[in-house]
Amino acid sequence: MKDNKPKIKGPSDDFDLTLSKGYKDKYVLRLYITGTTSRSIQAISNLKKICQEYLEGRYELEVIDLFQHPGLAKDEQIIAAPTLIKKLPLPFRRIIGDMSNKEKVLLGLDLRELKNEKDAQ
Repeated sequence: MKDNKPKIKGPSDDFDLTLSKGYKDKYVLRLYITGTTSRSIQAISNLKKICQEYLEGRYELEVIDLFQHPGLAKDEQIIAAPTLIKKLPLPFRRIIGDMSNKEKVLLGLDLRELKNEKDAQ
C-alpha cells in the first residue's frame, strides 16, 4: 500500500540535499544578530561587501535576528552576537564579531588563498 503521508522537511534536509548535489562552490551562510544594534548593522554591511567582492553569485546569506527567534540561539549554540556560521562548503565554521576584520572573515570562509591567487593573475 502506498504511503500518502506528507513528508516533513526540516533545515537539515536542505543541508543534506545541498551536500548530495555537490555544491562545493556554493556558500551557505547564516548571520545571527541581535536587533538593529550598531554592531548588528555593521556586521550585515561588512559581510555583504565581502560576499559581493569574493563570492558574487555563489552564496546564500540568511540573517537571523535572535530577538525575534530566541530559541535559535540555544539550538545553534550561539553565545555571542553577531555570529556568522558557514554551513557550506565544509568545514563548518563560526566567526564572531562585526565582520570588520576582513582578513579574519576571509580566513574563516576559506577565501584568503583564493584572493591571493586572484591578485597574482
